[in-house]
Parts: sequence; structure tokens; C-alpha cells
Amino acid sequence: MSDASELATFAALLADRTRAAMCLALLDGRAWTAGELATHAGVARSTTTEHLDRLLAGGLLTEARQGRHRYVRLADPGVAALLEDITARLEPGLPPARGLRAATADAALRRGRTCYDHLAGRLGVAVTDALTGAGLIDQAGGFAVTDDGLNWLTERLGVAPERLRAGRRPLARACLDWTERRSHLGGLAGARVCETFLDRRWVARIGSGRAVRVTPDGQGALHELLGLTELD
Repeated sequence: MSDASELATFAALLADRTRAAMCLALLDGRAWTAGELATHAGVARSTTTEHLDRLLAGGLLTEARQGRHRYVRLADPGVAALLEDITARLEPGLPPARGLRAATADAALRRGRTCYDHLAGRLGVAVTDALTGAGLIDQAGGFAVTDDGLNWLTERLGVAPERLRAGRRPLARACLDWTERRSHLGGLAGARVCETFLDRRWVARIGSGRAVRVTPDGQGALHELLGLTELD
């Protein structure tokens, strides 16, 4: 099969509203059951199974079985980055939300959310800008964590040095935010920042989706660490 044919076959995996909705839901970085995805996408369980089989065969998802339940998640951070990059290039942006509930959910996602395992939305961009302004990230030099940034991650945040050793995944990566249209911090460093914020309850999830909010403790901590204010 030619490269063009392979690309067309791969693109077809996302050229379906139901499969696209499932993949976007899985950007929260967690594993979902087929039933949960069926409810989210508004389709029958039998239809969900067919779509999931295609996404699994195409390498976008991976699965694990526990008892009678089938759990699926995005195959790896690269898939999450691909989805976020594609979504960020949609024009003219997100369609207007219909109804109060949808508008509230949309506003929450724009304020702050997880992009697979790192922070996105206005919160993610604000944290990235603050890290850059403090000299902890060098965006001009290819979006790299500086020596001061490594010290900040290990000493101020308490991240174990071995958990910042880049392998197949880069230490830092610019991830184009699909609501802010600016970059937020991805890669291992972005994942460790998000993980620490969640573990310390500086940031908390809103419901079962991707939206997050800064807690009162988080307001104080992020002001002390990065000089950030009015984050919620």
C-alpha cells in the first residue's frame, strides 16, 4: 500500500463523528468502558463495539479487560498530541454551545482541562507562560526545560529526577491549545506538573470529564510558586 493510501486509511478512522467523539473523550487520559463511551457518544453498545474495534486495529487505542468489562484508552501520548494538534487547527473554532448546560461545560473546558496527562485551556497556557517568564522553560530555543526548570521541578515540586528522564517521549513539547490557539506545556514535564497539581489537590477535576478547576489551596500555591492569580 502506498503512503498516500495508508494515510487515507488512517485519516478515515477519525472521519466519523462517533469515533471522533470517543477519541476526544479519551483525551482525559483515563480508561473508559465501552458502555461509558456508548453513553457519551449517544450510540448503541453494539455500534460502539464496531467503532472501537476499528480504532484498536488502527493503533489509536489500546485495551485491557477486567472481568466482563472492556477498558480502552488512547494508545500513547503521541496519539493525544495528534488529536489535540488536529483539533487546534479547526476553523473557525468550537461551535457555539447550545443550552445553559452545554455553555457551562464549554466555559469550564476553556478555563482549564487536561489534555491527556497535562494541563490545557487558559490554566495550562497561564502556567506555561509563568514558567517561561521565570526562565524555567525556553520557548525561543525549541521549547526546552532549562537547568533552572529542572531544579524547580525536582526541588520545588518534588518530582523524582528519574521520572524526568526522557525516553521515547520528550521532556518538553509545545502542544497547541485548541481553545487558546497558543502553546501549553506537554511532554514529560507537562505530565509531572499536572500530576503533582492533582495529587496535591491544587487542581481538581470537575465531574467525570476533562475540565479542572484551581482549588483554594491551589490559588495560594500557584501564586507562591509562579506568581499566578485569579485562576478560577
